[in-house]
Amino acid sequence: MWHLFDGQWQNPLDAADKIVPYLDGSNKPIFHPLNDSGDHVVLINARDIALPGTEWEKRVYFHHTGYARGATWTLAWQLHEIDPTMIMRKAVYNKLSKNLLRHGRMARLHIFPDDKVPDSILDNISAQIRQQRPVPTRLDHYPQEQVDSFPKIFDWPKDHIIN
Repeated sequence: MWHLFDGQWQNPLDAADKIVPYLDGSNKPIFHPLNDSGDHVVLINARDIALPGTEWEKRVYFHHTGYARGATWTLAWQLHEIDPTMIMRKAVYNKLSKNLLRHGRMARLHIFPDDKVPDSILDNISAQIRQQRPVPTRLDHYPQEQVDSFPKIFDWPKDHIIN
């Protein structure tokens, strides 16, 4: 099966916990740790993920080229500017079990930075994984009459408002 997961406003570490059972097949009744019976997961809107607190400035991702002095540490916001899909890819990769099946399971994870998915992949999607956090509605997306009818705590006269 192919599953769709929307990463908008989702914490990558919590989202990885939701995605991993679908990749390794542990959500199925025929699951066995030595068999690879997982499904494909299509993750959209990876550019709009939400790290909590000051994690954008403090979380560091490590990479090594394999050569001497080839170690690099990159902050989360820098890595996200370079490749918007990499933080989700690293989160899911680290949550998968550390065995020889991990690379095959990662091959079934398809990450897209926005909601533009090729039609060849969209035709296969048959289920959706529920988001953990609801996406809040921005204030400028509410109709003006709904904003005006919202109950106010203080009803200030308009001539007292300082611009």
